[in-house]
Formats: sequence, structure tokens, C-alpha cells
Amino acid sequence: MSTRPSTSTPATPVAHAARSFTDLGVPADLAAVLAERGIIDPTPIQAATLPDSLAGRDVLGRGRTGSGKTYAFLLPLVARLAASGRRTAPGAPRALVLAPTRELVGQIQESLAPLAAAAGLTTATVFGGVGQNPQVQGLRRGADIVLACPGRLEDLIGQGHCTLGSIEVTVLDEADHMADLGFLPAVRRLLDRVPTGQRLLFSATLDKAVDVLVKRYLRDPRTHEADSAQSPVATMDHHVLHINREHRVDVLVDLASAPGRTVVFTRTKHGAKALARQLNRSGVPAVDLHGNLSQNARVRNMEAFHSGKATTLVATDIAARGIHVDDVSLVVHADPPTEHKAYLHRSGRTARAGAAGTVVTLMTDEQRRDVRDLTRAAGIKPTITKLDRAAHPVLAELAPGERTLVPGGYVADVPAARPGGGSGAGNGGGSRGGSGSGRSRSRGRGRSGSGSASSGSTKAGSGAGSSGSGSGRSRGRGGRGSSGSSGGHSAASFSSGRR
Repeated sequence: MSTRPSTSTPATPVAHAARSFTDLGVPADLAAVLAERGIIDPTPIQAATLPDSLAGRDVLGRGRTGSGKTYAFLLPLVARLAASGRRTAPGAPRALVLAPTRELVGQIQESLAPLAAAAGLTTATVFGGVGQNPQVQGLRRGADIVLACPGRLEDLIGQGHCTLGSIEVTVLDEADHMADLGFLPAVRRLLDRVPTGQRLLFSATLDKAVDVLVKRYLRDPRTHEADSAQSPVATMDHHVLHINREHRVDVLVDLASAPGRTVVFTRTKHGAKALARQLNRSGVPAVDLHGNLSQNARVRNMEAFHSGKATTLVATDIAARGIHVDDVSLVVHADPPTEHKAYLHRSGRTARAGAAGTVVTLMTDEQRRDVRDLTRAAGIKPTITKLDRAAHPVLAELAPGERTLVPGGYVADVPAARPGGGSGAGNGGGSRGGSGSGRSRSRGRGRSGSGSASSGSTKAGSGAGSSGSGSGRSRGRGGRGSSGSSGGHSAASFSSGRR
């Protein structure tokens, strides 16, 4: 049992990042890895937390998504494991990173891989939705660092494939999102198995449930705050379009067919799937992202969005946290969220790392009171425009540039079915409309070799892929180009220098 008293220090507001990574204590070889990727200056949350975390102290870091929290915990984790020099036994990792979603696990792995490679460390990812055998084999080979979702990790521990008795550093990323998803009981059970060691907890908010974790598992943590998620971003413009319901799809087609990446949020899985199909039929290359998709379909759809083959992502709140895609210039709430935190997290897909972005909420007559209460709770004062027709001049102001429609929209390239069954797609992704969400009765999905290349242990850096030379059309608003594709990492490559 690792329960221990906590006397958290008062939050230290972060003013700015004034020093280099090496000035903050980051080893030169790790700083060089960042420099190779164009990451030179620490973000405020990194500059604030690194001196404490590199010194081995427990840290509570609070900052919105996109503030640089990922490197803020990866750098001290890798540095401290490399300095300790202990050997890793099979099934007994030395560091544990818990994250709420498999997408976030994959993206943390992508950021971690080059750092771990420089330090000679191995990594493994553990999450559900794919066969467990590759993950079990990776743990048996021995992994210094395990990145995991709580549920699958508990399953593997229960089966005797993993033990947490050798953990030196534990990280909880997006702790508040884990609370929202109901994962905290599993998180507590896992932390109770971890011996006393360094604990790093990063969260966009510090709700009551997260505060319980802090008091129970962190010892005299140093608390640092940058860009509270409860406050809006200064570089983000907020607009509400008061529309008639019959104009909804036409307005979305107009906005999404402008240059640049667009993320559209819906309230339900069915709504995301249906809207992606409607956009594709109208000529907007779109993919969807929601909880009904298999892991292969999620990866394929995110890679299409990242590469520019699909310029619009239609998603439920699964993408509101932890999905990092550069140069999203427009976020549209096709269905307004029910509470203000979801609004801020959804909107945080744009205006990342100091860039500008536009957020548009579609509102019908019956939604006026709800949207008014929502924006008031979020602390924003949006510009409200009533549209009496679908082709309104304000749309060109919100999403400037020539509209481009592609007949048929996005069509996914789905691998052919293997002889004897077991398609590599496993989710009907070859249908026109590109959503990859068509029904499939394939039963090969849960077995070993189901296509989860990110599962299991890899010598860090050996399978992460290098930054590609740029693919897809240039779609950036205001002259920004599409970011390069990253070499086919199986959890999709969503590079961001501000992780």
C-alpha cells in the first residue's frame, strides 16, 4: 500500500519560459533530441516544472492541452531512469505512464521514442481494443517504460503478465479526463501496487476527484500552473451562428470546404458517422472518430486527417482531449456540448502553442438558452450572427479562402482481406465516405496479430518512424502548409512541438 500524506505547495503561476532546456537541468543528449525536432525553447509549464521533476520531487502540473505537458514529464522520466542505471526484469517495468485513451498513449509513445532511444531505454504500450498477445510479449521481453490505459493494464496484471513492484517513476497524464471517464477506481488500485517513488501528475483542471489522488499519492508535491483550462485562449476567436436546422449541413459544408484543417464535434457516435458521410457526399473529404471504431479504423482515419487526404475530422468528445494535430485552424461545435469544460477542451484543438484559431458553435432556436449558459460558464463572449440563409457572407470571414469540393469526398484505402478471413481493416473502412465505421462481423480482431503495431515492446525509436518529408496538400490557412507525415507510426503521427 503506497498511501502517503500530501501537503501540496501553493500553485506557482508561470510567467514565461526564459531559459534553455540545458539551463533547466535537462541532459545535453536529450536536449539535442529536442533540437533535432525544432524544439529549442521550453514552454512555460516545462520551464516551471523541470527543475523540480529533474530533482526527483513529486510535481502537480496544471495546464491546458497543448501547453507542453508531455515533454514536461517525459524529460525527467527518461533522465532519471538513465541516471539510476538499474536493469529491467521481464514483466517488471521501471516507469509507468497512465493515460485515459489509446490515442493519447500512442502519441506519448511517439514523443517518448527518440528520447528513450538516446538513453538506451525500451518502451511498451498497453491499451484495449486490440489483441493482448503482442503487448504480453513486449512485457515479457522487458520494457523500462510502460505507457498504459488503466483497464488493460489491470487485466494483464491480473493474468500475471506484469508487476509494478519495480516502478521508480509514475506519471498520470490527463488525470481529470480519467476522472471524467470513470477510471479513477482502477487508477487507485494500480497506484496502490506501486512502491514509493517519484509521482508526476498533470491535469488540465484540479477537480475534487483529482484532488483526492493528489492528497493520497503525492508527497509534498510542487504545484505549478500554466494556462488554466478554465480560462479561454487569447488567440482564439469565438463565434455563434444562429441557424435554421435545415441549413446545418450546408453551413458545415461551406466552412469545411475552405482551406485548412477543420475539426467538427457532434454529441453522439451515430451523429459523427452520419455527418462524415454527409460531408463526403457533398464533396468535403472527411473522416470520423468515435468510440465505435476499431483501433485500425481510428489509426487509418487519423493518418488520413494528419496527411491531408481528409481535411475534416468529425468527432465525438473522444477527440476533445489528447488528440494533437498541428494547424487546425477551425473548430466547429455542430452540436453544442452540455457543459463548459467540454466546450473549452473541444475548442483547444485549435489555437495551440500560440497560434490563432477560430471556434464556431451552431445554435438553433431551441438551443439559445443552453448556449448562452454554456458560453457564460466558459468565460467567453462570442460574436453571435443570425443566418437567414446557408450562403451568408460571415462564413467567408470565419473561414477565408477559395472553397474546394472533391467529388465523392474521401475514400479510404483499405487492405484486401487475407485468405481465410481476418481482414487488416476489420471495420468496413473501404466504403465511400471514408469514415471507416461501417459494420463488420470479422472475429479476427481480438486475436494475436490483429494489427496493433504499437502494441508490445519496441527498442525505443526503432518503430516510431521519422518525421516524413511532408505529404498531402498544403491546406494551412494564411499560407501555413500541412505538417509532414510521420513515417507510419501505428498510433498515427500527430506531431506537435508543444507537447
